[in-house]
Amino acid sequence: MKKVLKLIQNDPWLMPYKDAIDGRYEYMQKREKELISDAGSLSDFATGYLYFGLHKRDNQWIFREWAPNATEIYLIGSFNDWKESEDFKLTKTDNGNWEIKIPSDKINHQDLYKLSVHWNGGKGERIPAWADRVVQDPKTYIFSAQVWSPEDSYKFEVDKFVPEVHPLMIYECHIGMAVEDERVGTYNEFRENILPRIAKCGYNAIQIMAIQEHPYYGSFGYHVSSFFAPSSRYGTPDELKQLIDEAHKLGMTVIMDIVHSHAVKNENEGLGKFDGSLDQYFYADGRREHPAWDSLCFDYGKNQVVHFLLSNCKYWMEVFKFDGFRFDGVTSMIYNNHGLGQDFGSYDDYYNAGQNGDAICYLTLANKLIHEVNPKAITIAEEMSGMPGVGVNVKNGGIGFDYRMAMGIPDYWIKLLKEKKDEDWNVTEMFWELTNRRADEKTISYAESHDQALVGDKTIIFRLIDEKMYWNMMRWDKDLTVDRGIALHKMIRLITASTINGGYLNFMGNEFGHPEWIDFPREGNNWSYKYARRQWSLVDRQDLKYQFLNCFDKSMVELFASIKKFEEQPISKIWDNRADQVLAYERNDLVFVFNFNPEKSFSDYGLLVPQGDYHIVLNTDSIVFGGFDRVNESVHYLTLGDPLYTLQDKGWLRTYLPARSALVFKKVSSKKGSGVSRKADKKTNKSVLSKKTNS
Repeated sequence: MKKVLKLIQNDPWLMPYKDAIDGRYEYMQKREKELISDAGSLSDFATGYLYFGLHKRDNQWIFREWAPNATEIYLIGSFNDWKESEDFKLTKTDNGNWEIKIPSDKINHQDLYKLSVHWNGGKGERIPAWADRVVQDPKTYIFSAQVWSPEDSYKFEVDKFVPEVHPLMIYECHIGMAVEDERVGTYNEFRENILPRIAKCGYNAIQIMAIQEHPYYGSFGYHVSSFFAPSSRYGTPDELKQLIDEAHKLGMTVIMDIVHSHAVKNENEGLGKFDGSLDQYFYADGRREHPAWDSLCFDYGKNQVVHFLLSNCKYWMEVFKFDGFRFDGVTSMIYNNHGLGQDFGSYDDYYNAGQNGDAICYLTLANKLIHEVNPKAITIAEEMSGMPGVGVNVKNGGIGFDYRMAMGIPDYWIKLLKEKKDEDWNVTEMFWELTNRRADEKTISYAESHDQALVGDKTIIFRLIDEKMYWNMMRWDKDLTVDRGIALHKMIRLITASTINGGYLNFMGNEFGHPEWIDFPREGNNWSYKYARRQWSLVDRQDLKYQFLNCFDKSMVELFASIKKFEEQPISKIWDNRADQVLAYERNDLVFVFNFNPEKSFSDYGLLVPQGDYHIVLNTDSIVFGGFDRVNESVHYLTLGDPLYTLQDKGWLRTYLPARSALVFKKVSSKKGSGVSRKADKKTNKSVLSKKTNS
């Protein structure tokens, strides 16, 4: 009898789909065997970037390109006045490959170049598919490849970085919009000015967007043209290396937002009709164009395409020392309909004829390769359908991602803020939404990422405060809307981060409630950079309230980062009362208590917790976080024993719970109460003694 994969063992409901799951696994093994037949391993196979493209070897330049439909190819550039000549004509070798060897003195560092590709019935100028440097002329706006071979290339100081990511606390960022001026920021500015901020906030990982070159800045980096070229908008490849090296020195893992789900349609800048054919990298039929993204869809069934993309993964890890990837658009890849307009209501939806088996195979091989190159590497799937196995190890029958984005959580917060009054918030539902996930997969939880900040949408703080952010954020301002917004902003982040089973993510600036949306320069806004920047001065000003949100976020992140493998601690619900809107749960020695009630504060509120002595380690209502300081944090809370729960070693923790606030208690000892409990008096805010009362 065939062995049952662990994916199915862990979820017996998958047994009816065993044949489909086994089929995917066996197909992956077959494709891998086929790909590495001459290489020996996936890592040895994924070295296309060392063969293709422009490379200096001894006293000559060697250039290679894959273009099976081409009839002639010429290298043209600033070194030959952009004209075709026999001296720069490529020779066709085998398997659709082309090659040329050029004396080293004919081409120099920073020369510009392209390919002039001929095919039956036409020709066109193309940027080489494997180009590792692409620049745009500031006057003509035309893109060209650029020779990048400096004599003193950057040498990494941190050679072997080992991520310490338990828990993984990610700061999602965009290099270009990380400056306050209305312009594009640089790698150097980010390294010098922003990395120290992130380190000070306690995050142990950065996730960088828009690294692969893209012709349209407003695409947020998701319409990639040159997959091996770090965007020159922000600086040179060496400056990116220095940025990553500095992050490693600060102890931060560096994750790249990689786009293998589609490619820009452009032909002059991208891969569309690169050699005159429709089917070189992409589908040639009705699957070619993505119906929602105005882009082209890769044909993952072609070995050459898989070679290109796998080599791309290894390239960024080996050449730039990225520690892993967040794969964009995984849902779009694994379904033939890209997941558009489909409700995933049952397991049938994951195992019918609607899946793209070649894409699933590619992603599985990519994960296997990445962890072969670096066993400590991190891979994250942006996947919203909930397909089982996405975050399960390959050997157990999964696709192999280390984490999947918990995309339902930000959707839940948006829906709650848009559709329900504060007094109707259901804490039972809230806890379920935050902890509902597959037991065999780790997730990245987040209240909002860059998606929730894009134009047409609103950040959480903007939904809460709206136009009053412009007039009522001075430190001395008294405004009920602002008070509510600041309180809920902290609570939403705390409850989201404290219920993780893998990691937590925050988008750049949202930790301090950055105002307004993100809108990149485009024709519709007169090419303005006004909303494609981060106003760091807001959080630096001592007369504004943004500092309070930033201070809270820092304290929250530091608390979780200080607890080894916090994300692995089981979550046990202590209490959920829909009428009071009070929720409490414990993780190891921490007890989290939330009072979402917009009006009612509760005195002497009893919670049944493990016996011991507790003190407050985080209080959203603290004055240093912009709260009202209604709880005395110096008080220690000794649980009251209860004869009904003696065998469970449980006692009553009694505390004052202000409206719209959350407290985090830490058990500092296992002392048992003797009928006397310390509590905080809501009026005097002092420690007092009280006789045990019935709950």
